[in-house]
Amino acid sequence: MKRLLAWLFVLLLLAFAGFGAWLYLGLGRPYKGYQDEERFVEIPEGAGTSSIGTRLAAAGVIRDTVTFRFELARTGTGRRLQAGEYRFDRPMTVGEVVAKLARGDVYLRPITFREGLTIRQMAELFESKGFGPASEFVAAAANAEPIHHLDPEARDLEGYLFPDTYALPRRTTAAQLVARMVEGFEKVLTPELRAQAASRGQNVRELVTLASIVEKETGNPHERPLVSAVCWNRLRIGMRLQVDPTVIYALERARRYNGNITRDDLEYDSSYNTYRYAGLPPGPIAAPGRASLEAAANPANVPYLYFVSRNDGSHAFAATLDEHNRNVVEFQKNPNRTR
Repeated sequence: MKRLLAWLFVLLLLAFAGFGAWLYLGLGRPYKGYQDEERFVEIPEGAGTSSIGTRLAAAGVIRDTVTFRFELARTGTGRRLQAGEYRFDRPMTVGEVVAKLARGDVYLRPITFREGLTIRQMAELFESKGFGPASEFVAAAANAEPIHHLDPEARDLEGYLFPDTYALPRRTTAAQLVARMVEGFEKVLTPELRAQAASRGQNVRELVTLASIVEKETGNPHERPLVSAVCWNRLRIGMRLQVDPTVIYALERARRYNGNITRDDLEYDSSYNTYRYAGLPPGPIAAPGRASLEAAANPANVPYLYFVSRNDGSHAFAATLDEHNRNVVEFQKNPNRTR
């Protein structure tokens, strides 16, 4: 009996040693049990550690659930695992997998909307990055309700989708992205900025419309307050703005823009055409960035009424038509084209 007990004890020790060795190797050896280059695993909100381990094992991310549970117990990270979609693209140890989930290193894809884009251009970018059809983005941006507390006259979200880089989960919908972009706009349009515009008699729609013109006219940060001043000075004396981006926007809305503006285009009958109609166009023509919004609310204190491109990214500004015409002759091949 003593000999039998001794043998059983030895066998038990060997079993424990074998299990320990298996567990040790299981924890320390990287594992990749899927054939594809990458594997995505969705961890739902409220999922327990047992469910998470089962999902990871079924996806071939970890070898088994036993080593997973042991690693959670060893590190005390069981309650820190975060929900979300995770991307795996290489062999990983179970410790690396647990650490990834504890960090909340969910898979996000960036999409960057630069300043000056229209809804239609944003929609095309949304589709080109593989997030979904452009039509879905356009449809989401057609709902102006989220901005009505700031602009009751808004018929869509043109000008109110803040240009920025957004990191998005793979399954982000157009409506979810549009909502985030509106939130970004509202953060930038601070109460102080709205108060500055109001002190000049501007409501939010007029501020954003002017800012969108500034955005389209210059990418030079030093010139934005000057372009704003030209627009303000013209509006003050009832002079037409005569800015090309408003004509381009009108033509794009009618799907008539081919990349060039002709003299006939300047006569195109649209309320957005500031060559034909005085005052601001009826709404924003693009998405302005923070600097253009600030410039629209705080124009430079200068007497300029004209500006013309120097063809180097900058503009020549003038207070009189004679001075402006001299600038046109100097910097443009067609001296008859003025604004």
